[in-house]
Amino acid sequence: MALLLNEDEVMLRDTAEGFFAEKAPVKGLRKLRDENDETGFDRSLWKEMAEMGFTGVVIEEDHGGVDMGFMAAGLISEQMGRNLSASPFLSTAILAATALREGGSDEQKGTWLPKIAGGEAIIALALDEGAKHNPAGTSATAEKSGNGFKLNGHKAMVVDGHVADAFIVAARTSGDEGDASGISLFMVDPKTDGVSTERTAMVDSRNAARIDLENVEVSGDALLGTLDDGMAVLGKVLNAGRAAVAAELLGAGSQAFESTVAYIKERKQFGKIIGEFQALQHRASHLYSEIEIARSAVLGALTALDNNDPKAELFCSMAKAKLGSVAKLASQEGVQMHGGVGMTDEYDIGLFMKRIRVLQELFGDAHYHMNSYATTNAF
Repeated sequence: MALLLNEDEVMLRDTAEGFFAEKAPVKGLRKLRDENDETGFDRSLWKEMAEMGFTGVVIEEDHGGVDMGFMAAGLISEQMGRNLSASPFLSTAILAATALREGGSDEQKGTWLPKIAGGEAIIALALDEGAKHNPAGTSATAEKSGNGFKLNGHKAMVVDGHVADAFIVAARTSGDEGDASGISLFMVDPKTDGVSTERTAMVDSRNAARIDLENVEVSGDALLGTLDDGMAVLGKVLNAGRAAVAAELLGAGSQAFESTVAYIKERKQFGKIIGEFQALQHRASHLYSEIEIARSAVLGALTALDNNDPKAELFCSMAKAKLGSVAKLASQEGVQMHGGVGMTDEYDIGLFMKRIRVLQELFGDAHYHMNSYATTNAF
């Protein structure tokens, strides 16, 4: 596995770097936070991302996308992490686009993929129900009702769910809670009778939603993928999401580290630049090494996805586990090496720490994925 970028990917990375630094820098997130923006992102930015081709990066050209693959999606996510750029890119351009591409009917693809590529739709994945990520623990139900289904249950941490034009809902159609089989996916209109959505503001100044489903009637055409075998699609969606989140963590962790190094090269204490103290040099060197190892893990996961590697799930779990730990370390070390001012809102390092904490939990924290990796390999 060659962990190198080709010319097109280098060009995309450089383009994304300039775009987000100019259009959606950290001060943009501060503005959204201070104004308590109910949307949580700039819709004009989302349209500009579509014009740049970012929103269609994993969508086939037949449906208006550019079909550059998951490596390209990861490169965009990394630059968003560096700038704490807020947008529905993860929920819609990666998770929903992958779900529709892998399991959508021709009608579903024709309806939604061009809208995603054009920045005209936001689709949210409604999966988790408790405090921790647990796909097999799905207890929301979908029972046969006439020619369709009746959905009941609750969903939590639905990223961008408060502004979604559609939900992809995971619900149990057979089996017991805890079974990986028996879960199906459904496209649900948030305006359908029985759907209740509550916006929740997260610690990183982003928004998610809690969703209640009470006797929600959907047609048979709402089924996405095969009945009782939603995990076949959901597994690929989660792999893509975990790799993209790992890439965003890489960007956020790298920027936190670079900002900290720049700070200790300027801050004076006891008449000396604090970066001259050997203890801080050792800590910075260790963190640099960890970030470079983590970068390889991310590139490995994205490459495995693009190559349809049968071990892609393992690569994605490894990347999510490694980046969750390394990015957390980068933010913690950053706050400590900034000293007392690292705890103030004046400096950006605290914003990176908050975003990293949320991304750590999304789609499974480091402990979840270390356990998954060990179990799969019969350790």
